[in-house]
Amino acid sequence: MEILRVENLTKVYGSGDNTVKALDGVSFSVEKGQFLAIIGPSGSGKSTLLHILGGVDYPTSGKVYMDGQDVYRKSEEQLAVFRRREVGLIYQFYNLIPVLNVRENITLPVLMDGRRVNEERLSELLEILGLTGREKHLPNQLSGGQQQRVSIGRALMNAPAVVLADEPTGNLDSKNSQDIVDLLKLSNKKYDQTLIVITHDENIALQADRVIAIEDGRIVRDEELRK
Repeated sequence: MEILRVENLTKVYGSGDNTVKALDGVSFSVEKGQFLAIIGPSGSGKSTLLHILGGVDYPTSGKVYMDGQDVYRKSEEQLAVFRRREVGLIYQFYNLIPVLNVRENITLPVLMDGRRVNEERLSELLEILGLTGREKHLPNQLSGGQQQRVSIGRALMNAPAVVLADEPTGNLDSKNSQDIVDLLKLSNKKYDQTLIVITHDENIALQADRVIAIEDGRIVRDEELRK
């Protein structure tokens, strides 16, 4: 079943001589539960694409459909709800709130949504992420790998349909990188979440179900590695 569809997506920055076309007519669809890796050199448009999929940045033209809904026909308020509930965003630099502890950082999207924390889900996530017993730790009391685990927990707390990760292992050593990929793959299978990962790491890409390669804002390869 299709969870995401992108139609002729274009993103242009600047104007006149300073015009940069970050995305140039990108189209593809993603099946529910698929693990998709998007690869390409720096400046190819990968992160721009991810931010548009996540409702963070507006396309210049084209359409993004999530679960059959046209994302960019939503109002600003509806888009904010979409970002909190429908997608989970994981960044390379963690983006944790330094004055909030592990529990508070993970549950922040739920609290911002005005909803009650699902304690059972929180406990399960803490256990899966190896963070049980560290709930009161602040980000500066954690290792890089642990901080990335917190950011994953925050992305998964609202049980989003799609998890979007932008170079999630970019700041980690190889051992921690594989641990993070294993956690993302676990959430992909355990919760049947669609996982889209931007990566420079060929080893990560080869673990995906499908790989899309982007160069100069265009898809140059779309290959299914496993069903």
